[in-house]
Amino acid sequence: MKQMIAYCGLVCSTCPTFLATRNDDDAAREKTAALYSEKFGLNLKPNEINCDGCLSAGDKLISYCRSCEIRKCAMEKSVHHCTVCNEQPCEKLLKFHEFSPDAKKSFDRLVKLL
Repeated sequence: MKQMIAYCGLVCSTCPTFLATRNDDDAAREKTAALYSEKFGLNLKPNEINCDGCLSAGDKLISYCRSCEIRKCAMEKSVHHCTVCNEQPCEKLLKFHEFSPDAKKSFDRLVKLL
């Protein structure tokens, strides 16, 4: 499977939500819902663990990704990734990268490839 990297740098294709959806794995959905509750304080039910990834055109997005300001901005600007945006790093991206150092590492690797 080819990697899907979100606008912010998160690697969707390794995300437990993406994998549970891709594999239609209810046990993984339960485990992921519990993980998100413990790690992030999110109150998600296993049936809400469905996402085809940030870059997908479909309706299957986990609630956080559906409302993501970074995703909305990139789509409005019609950029395929924030690394090519003339306004990066923006405040939204910087704030998210504080929350997710893994996304920042992935994002920085992509910037170096440009």
